[in-house]
Amino acid sequence: MLPSQPVLHAAVFALTVLQALASNTFIAAVYEHAVILPDPTDKPVSPDDALALMNKNMDVLEGAIKEAAQQGAHIIVTPEDGIYGWQFTRESIYPYLEDIPAPAVNWIPCTDPLRFGPAPVQERLSCMARNNSIYVVANIGDKKPCNSSDPGCPSDGRYQYNTDVVFDPEGKLVARYHKYNLFRGETQFNYPKEPEAVTFETPFGKFGIFTCFDILFHEPAVVLVSKMQVDTVLFPTAWMNVLPFLTAVEFHSAWAMGMGVNLLSANTHNISFAMTGSGLFTPEGPAAYHYDTGTEEGCLLLAELNAYPSLSPTYPPAVNWSLYATSIKKFLGGNDTFSGYVRRDIFTFSELRHKAGNYTVCQGDLCCHLVYQMSNKRKNEVYVLGAFDGLHGSLIKYHWQICTLLKCKSTDLDTCGQPVEMAQTEFEMFSLSGTFGTNYVFPEVLYSGVQLAPGEFEVLHDGRLKSKHVTSKPLITATLFGRLYEKDLPHPLRT
Repeated sequence: MLPSQPVLHAAVFALTVLQALASNTFIAAVYEHAVILPDPTDKPVSPDDALALMNKNMDVLEGAIKEAAQQGAHIIVTPEDGIYGWQFTRESIYPYLEDIPAPAVNWIPCTDPLRFGPAPVQERLSCMARNNSIYVVANIGDKKPCNSSDPGCPSDGRYQYNTDVVFDPEGKLVARYHKYNLFRGETQFNYPKEPEAVTFETPFGKFGIFTCFDILFHEPAVVLVSKMQVDTVLFPTAWMNVLPFLTAVEFHSAWAMGMGVNLLSANTHNISFAMTGSGLFTPEGPAAYHYDTGTEEGCLLLAELNAYPSLSPTYPPAVNWSLYATSIKKFLGGNDTFSGYVRRDIFTFSELRHKAGNYTVCQGDLCCHLVYQMSNKRKNEVYVLGAFDGLHGSLIKYHWQICTLLKCKSTDLDTCGQPVEMAQTEFEMFSLSGTFGTNYVFPEVLYSGVQLAPGEFEVLHDGRLKSKHVTSKPLITATLFGRLYEKDLPHPLRT
């Protein structure tokens, strides 16, 4: 006699838990999804048309989830906007939204789909998790009615939230997160009145979750790690790459190393919007990553990660990010400086005119120090040491301190800071440090072709970002990103 479906699901779930408990590692997956977009319109489509579009995307996601589960993954993260896309008005996104209850209700939509009204998207996601015995992380839209007794209630009588959901291997809703730091184009959504620090326990560590632009801010990103002490962060994103610093794989890898946690980053894939770059990032560097501007294809990534990275013998030691830079005298020797733009940010640069040298560049309270030796300095390539200490952003402004060894776009110094993806110059060594006024500093090295450099550099306890040996590929940037959260301006969309 075959077991009933509920008994079978319970047995599979129990086996999954036992397998996870038997090891201090787990297999994680992220899927970079080439989203099927709706036709542009300012007017709402019918609920049936909205669901039809979402089902097309969920068909693709379901295939990725099945494949990940077959390869042994315990959890999979899918992208922000991965089910219905973007570029909506407040009115036109409404047919795509569902009422998402708090996880405390103990709900499995797959087996009880109408408990909170029609929820076909949550039902299907829940069934994907349940049928494949895997945690499923997705980004959808939440709607909540309000009335005039609430002074913040929008004129249309509802709040609309950019929302992440997590379903466990039984299909139960175990986490719901409303995005707090909305990007400037997200006028279709409201921000929650207070930032949410959402965590949940698994057999393979404590997890936290937030969305895309949130990663750049203290709440919730730093709170989850420093106060809630999560082991792994789930990160649905729709990241538009901005060279030379804010490419997805570059900054997300740097953030995981700087914060000392795993980061499961699933990006949307859309070349026309410069969206690509996903990865499974750890405190030691990327376990797997993907960056592709040449095709329109999605990509599934899997890797085995440490469930408790802070307990690992290879966990990086604590870093005093300003110790070395504040202990040395300013390097001497012909360091003429000039100003240059990286997008809207005005950096102070100094050209590296020789094959080897020591340089110092200062701006505001930040001084950046560099020792380097090029192995094959090309006459047609120019590198600079750059420093930035100030507010970044147009509408939403937040405070950076940045030290960078940077390749210019051409030999014209006016191009220093412009996007560049290819280089030919390799370095025998480099050591970069800065007098940072913050403990939140994120290190990363980017090679030609927008490739990361796992295992080829290290951060010393005194704050030096140092190459371990001759670089194996030509260098685009070596950068220390510092964030002074206390100097951020108020978020204009919340004031």
